[in-house]
Amino acid sequence: MSVQSSASGSLLIHSARLVDRGEIVENAWVRIEQGRVVAHGTGADWTPADVVVDAVAAAGEGALLTPGLVDIHGHGGAGASFDDGVEAIRTARALHREHGTTRAVVSLVTAPLDDLARNVALVADLMRTDVDILGSHLEGPFLDPAHHGAHEPTLLRAPAAHDVVRLLEAGRGTVRQVTIAPELPGGFDAIRQIVAAGAAAAVGHTSADAGVAVAAFEAGASILTHAFNAMPGIHHRAPGPVLAAAADHRVVLEAIADDVHLDPHVIKLLFDTAPGRVALITDAMAAAGSADGHYDLGAVSVTVADGIARADDTGSIAGSTLTQDVALQRAVSAGATLPAAVQALTETPARAIGRETELGALRPDHVGDAVLWDAELHVVRVWVGDLLND
Repeated sequence: MSVQSSASGSLLIHSARLVDRGEIVENAWVRIEQGRVVAHGTGADWTPADVVVDAVAAAGEGALLTPGLVDIHGHGGAGASFDDGVEAIRTARALHREHGTTRAVVSLVTAPLDDLARNVALVADLMRTDVDILGSHLEGPFLDPAHHGAHEPTLLRAPAAHDVVRLLEAGRGTVRQVTIAPELPGGFDAIRQIVAAGAAAAVGHTSADAGVAVAAFEAGASILTHAFNAMPGIHHRAPGPVLAAAADHRVVLEAIADDVHLDPHVIKLLFDTAPGRVALITDAMAAAGSADGHYDLGAVSVTVADGIARADDTGSIAGSTLTQDVALQRAVSAGATLPAAVQALTETPARAIGRETELGALRPDHVGDAVLWDAELHVVRVWVGDLLND
């Protein structure tokens, strides 16, 4: 498997089953020039390019071509955490690129405000050189202590307006998502602040019932952070935030398809109840692509055994060791259709953070991010539509 740039010259990939925008197109081709998709079609109606890739020759019969995958919620990989600086971010991103994730939001766990402001500013600076980074996601500190999960509870706080402004301003317009428990004092005002600043507000790590969740979505929240996890579940007399999100066509529901955070039947349930609005995320921590053992997730000590990460003090699931290629495999195994599962890794997460006009599809004027897969859904080649950092 190799990761290549598609920004130099022209690239033509042909004879693939193209899975894009909820459809499968047989015997398809895509042409990319200077890192942008310029044309697509079927059959032999294509002209030569600087680089021509026969999908079947490269990946075998049944070869698939998809847009590059987009992860809007992950914390690290390859032994490195996104909270630990530039080189750690680059190390983790290199691992996830190899698994098809061409673009990612850098998720930051709960920390003191000074540390969060510094890291958000660092991500903003890094985006000038590392084009595969889409911005930052603040998963904390505005979370419910009763659903803190793998976040240090002593660092959690209600979303005071000046703290929200400080973090958003530190990002200089690059904060893409803020997870918040809307029932906290000031929660609804904070949601309106976040949305007014151009970021997505996400309901998560919350005790909210369905009514509070609905009010949060009416205030502008548009994402449900890792559905079912760190929130009330579904009860026949208390439907909770998941059903509230599924019923609102403005809301994208994040899902972790690692067969740990969610049973496969629940993955299928999400695809059935919120078609086109599921975003398959990794929530990956440093152990993704690395060995079992002891790790830190922010201020929380974590032990990974058999690929499952749990906080040492509470036993709570502490992120995942998932990569998005495996998420695709498991979503399809759970019963999601291939087009729907690919959409949940491409178009839908791009739309959730307002980047659908350039990411998440292999259509003209979109960035030339592409992934070639074999028939068993293993990544064979990855192309990124811009030059990566030196």
